[in-house]
Amino acid sequence: MAELLANLIWANLAAGAAILAVLILRLPARRLFGAQLAYALWALVPLAFCAGLVPPRNSQSALAAPLGERVLTADLAPDVLQGVALAWAVGAGVVVALILLAQLRFLARARLGQAGPAVVGVIAPRLVTPADFEASFTAAERELIRAHERAHIERNDPKANAAAAALMAICWFNPLVHLAAAVMRLDQELACDATVMATRSGARKTYAGALLKAGLNGGAAPLGCHWLSARHPLETRIGMLAAPAPSDGRLTLGAWGAALLVLTATWSTWAAKPPAPAPISFEQRVYDSLVTEQLPGGAVMIRLSSAEVAALPRPGR
Repeated sequence: MAELLANLIWANLAAGAAILAVLILRLPARRLFGAQLAYALWALVPLAFCAGLVPPRNSQSALAAPLGERVLTADLAPDVLQGVALAWAVGAGVVVALILLAQLRFLARARLGQAGPAVVGVIAPRLVTPADFEASFTAAERELIRAHERAHIERNDPKANAAAAALMAICWFNPLVHLAAAVMRLDQELACDATVMATRSGARKTYAGALLKAGLNGGAAPLGCHWLSARHPLETRIGMLAAPAPSDGRLTLGAWGAALLVLTATWSTWAAKPPAPAPISFEQRVYDSLVTEQLPGGAVMIRLSSAEVAALPRPGR
């Protein structure tokens, strides 16, 4: 349990550093290489988190801490660890309950025809449209909306959003994770817009009109992909439609640069972890558990009762 919690703390620190890096790089990356590459940078966060959970290298030292420190940890760790584990479990449970409640509310509104356009479902994604979809949108707008949602499904964005929701539950105490989940959803929508406009550059005005109409419906699907309705995201998305698409050479350069950044940062996260203590031998554990006295000449006197002898740890325990 102690090792698991230590790795969880390290993974949160790594994820937080990755989030700060992406928040700094996403806007320059979007301007230079396009919205799709800026969205791809978010892959760094779960990879850094997972790298933080990987066990570190073993230390070459026989003892990772002085005897007194190990005894103190052994005396205090059970109560402390149980309290920390309980607090983490309660917080994670509350976040999971809130996410599921929001998802159920969205699905209830969808059944009434009051939600969408959106993609819902993680394993088998499907398109959800409002009841007035045919009347509110022109044929051209409906085609663009379907293309947008197909882009979400083809890129597995619902699974990415489910992974983000899982990280929010696991790292519920980390405010950077919750911020990243919201900003990532915006970058996801911008990347989808760019995907649609890559083959339909002449339909920018129609697409902007569809964005404005769809934004009026509001509603959010935590485990799906929805058209963001807040004022700032809509302004950003419509403004991006007027931006010129990056050249193929710039896209290739950005893709290689992003891949190198993600791989380097992931490896560095694991490599930076402090070495794990070397396994303590059975003899050392016995020695640490007994009352000893240093005698002249380097000899050690061990005093123990028959009950203490019976309580000695056995090999393999």
